[in-house]
Amino acid sequence: MTTPRLSKLAAGLHVSGLEALALNAGPSLVYLTGLHFHLSERPVVALFTADHEPVIILPELEMLKMAGLPYQAFPYGENPAEWEAVFHKAVSSLNLEGKRIGVEPRQMRLLEFRQVKAGAPGADFPDAAELVSSLRIRKDADEIAAMRKAVKVAQSALEATIPLIKAGMTEKELASELVVQLLRGGSQSEMPFAPIVSGGPNSANPHASPSDRKIRAGDLLVVDWGAAVDGYISDLTRTFAVGEVEAEYCKIHRIVLEANAAGRAAGKPGAACAAVDKAAREVIENAGYGKYFTHRTGHGIGMEGHEEPYMRGDNMQSLQAGMAYTVEPGIYLPERNGVRIEDNMVITGTGAECLSDMRRELRVVG
Repeated sequence: MTTPRLSKLAAGLHVSGLEALALNAGPSLVYLTGLHFHLSERPVVALFTADHEPVIILPELEMLKMAGLPYQAFPYGENPAEWEAVFHKAVSSLNLEGKRIGVEPRQMRLLEFRQVKAGAPGADFPDAAELVSSLRIRKDADEIAAMRKAVKVAQSALEATIPLIKAGMTEKELASELVVQLLRGGSQSEMPFAPIVSGGPNSANPHASPSDRKIRAGDLLVVDWGAAVDGYISDLTRTFAVGEVEAEYCKIHRIVLEANAAGRAAGKPGAACAAVDKAAREVIENAGYGKYFTHRTGHGIGMEGHEEPYMRGDNMQSLQAGMAYTVEPGIYLPERNGVRIEDNMVITGTGAECLSDMRRELRVVG
């Protein structure tokens, strides 16, 4: 049985000049087969060609996952010395020696690559990231529905957490309360990322990790969090004031709020990703804070927290219906405070829909 996704892959292989695609455990394998495996010391590799059923090399203990699926399985036992022979048999079954076997550079580990390479030592292994992205970048209605649910779960979880925020609690304590609410609200246990909870000087670090620092009156508090539902994620950020804050902090929040609105408004079919970045960045630059906006305006979302398309100033890729991405401008004043406001977008046939609607104004907590 060939699914529409596998048919699309077969067509993509022809266009890309590839004879096969090798995927290890991860989102792309789930996308094409529905099979979930953890990255572990036991390698799992699926081999896809245009004219043969998928071949999957996997541990014997995972074979129950293959029940009823139209894929050819090559299981191996616990002795690593025997694995190479099984991989060689699987790769040889597709006559891939000397062929072009695409791989995902960000996902394929040396562990799996060496096993596949041993099965076809004369093969070439070009970068297939563009091919894989072309399959996943435009979400269908079911995928968008799952992301919509993930946004709802995330927003409800933070709303349930806000009343618990108190000056004197640590960033770690607040992050743990948020994780509890995410799980309670319906997020999968494997979340898209660990929540970022950062106050005061830590909030000026865009990718801060929750620390033992206590949240203090006068802090800006950045919360960057998300949920996972049915394999799809949300990725949101809101910034709060812990009690009364300095006037400049209120000012930069207003600027970022305006930049967020401009970035959201810039999305439409045919617009370049760069246009979204430009719209948000110009607001911050015109306000005199351009050097404090230190990252791109957004990134694609779906099965992963970061995937194509990327909202960068140099990315002229055109937005198309079904593409989903974040808009997350920020201003970060070193050793003082930072602000980020992030929403999740999806391109429609006529414009862009914002999946997230949680209040964006500066709310006082604690």
